Amino acid sequence: MTETTLYDRFERVIDTDPKLVVAVLAVIYLAYIASGVAFGYSLRGQLNSLANLTFYIGVFGMLALALNLHWGYTGLFNIGIVGFMGIGVYVTAILAKPPVAQGGAAQVGGFGLPLGIAVIGGVFMAAFFGLLVGLPALRLRADYLAIVTIAFSEIVRFTMMSRTFQEFTVPDTVLGYDLAADTVGLGGGGGLILNYASPLEALLHALYLWEPYLGFVSFVQANLIANNPRPVVDGVVYGLLLLAVCGLYYWLLTWTGESPFGRVLKAIREDEDVANALGKDTNRFKLKSFVLGCALMGFGGILWYAGRGSITPPSFRPNITFFVWIALIIGGAGSNTGSFLGGAVFAALLYEGPRYIKNLIEVAFNLGDGPGNFGQAMAALGSLDPVPFVLYTLNSISELRLVIMGVVLIWLMHNRPEGMLGHRKETAASIDLSRPGGAKSDAAAADGGDQQ
Repeated sequence: MTETTLYDRFERVIDTDPKLVVAVLAVIYLAYIASGVAFGYSLRGQLNSLANLTFYIGVFGMLALALNLHWGYTGLFNIGIVGFMGIGVYVTAILAKPPVAQGGAAQVGGFGLPLGIAVIGGVFMAAFFGLLVGLPALRLRADYLAIVTIAFSEIVRFTMMSRTFQEFTVPDTVLGYDLAADTVGLGGGGGLILNYASPLEALLHALYLWEPYLGFVSFVQANLIANNPRPVVDGVVYGLLLLAVCGLYYWLLTWTGESPFGRVLKAIREDEDVANALGKDTNRFKLKSFVLGCALMGFGGILWYAGRGSITPPSFRPNITFFVWIALIIGGAGSNTGSFLGGAVFAALLYEGPRYIKNLIEVAFNLGDGPGNFGQAMAALGSLDPVPFVLYTLNSISELRLVIMGVVLIWLMHNRPEGMLGHRKETAASIDLSRPGGAKSDAAAADGGDQQ
């Protein structure tokens, strides 16, 4: 009886779940492409829509996987996700922004560090604040932990808005090292302008692929999109990069879940008192899980916002946290595959779907301007003219999206609380315990449910 290697685990996963992931993603993308063709979307519009779709599948997939480490593996009720995202991206921005002496006329500066170092600093600070929050909070359980984490995320947001931290001077030297910056800060309510290279550009420069990339953009301009194709190409390539990072998240968390550390986390999730009685320091294991998940959330926040031209405190409201929770619930907590698929389905149907339908209808039909309020829309509907009501509905799609999410969440809680993939059987041992000559389905598992 030999110990299962990392390659054996990878081969086992490749045989099952990736096929399901590819199938679901294929259905989503084919539906978007087919509907765009049917409604007469231009090539540029199609590519922009697919780039936005891929971007949100990537970020929600990453964050749902990170949350699965907290809730699905360890049973930690964290609803302060957006706070750790904000810490990651703000610290990255402060470290990477070019220095501006005395803060400049309109914007504070930064330390001017390379983006790679700044990203590491942002992830580290997200993990550090996860440690600070976790040390006292993880002695609490269930609702009490949730209250602490959401309070922390609001403290982070109001700190970003505070005039106290809007701009402050830094010493010329720290520990004998000269600092390039004189004035840094969080920017207050106006946020920060991210006047440094995007993650995509920095990565391409680091891999010496910047010149070939510009050549590819020129090829697209000559053959596909004549008018300024760079933003479209950037969006598509960056979305694909995010999907690759999702793959790294998936591999890391699958390896973590199948390790002895991961099996202790699952034991804590099922019954912390029993795990404690078996000699495991459950507080220490929970703290490690919490810190790792916070670091992953911080990195997800960096990849979400660091490619934009600016960041502002309203971007980090609690609704982002609840979006991630809905994605995890759709896919099913405890399953990494379900977490990513939940993020993909949430992004495609609930987050981008309503807006995409609105764009399709506006492109296909010239409906004109809509009524200014609900009363006018209903009055026209009473006169058997549905067009004003349809226009008012399309103009209010952002608000209706939240209503649709609420309805879907209620339906899931009543009819499918275990998520898309249901309750899945998890491998309990790092060695093959199947009977000699038997099928893999005979292997020992941590709990009941369908074989993973």
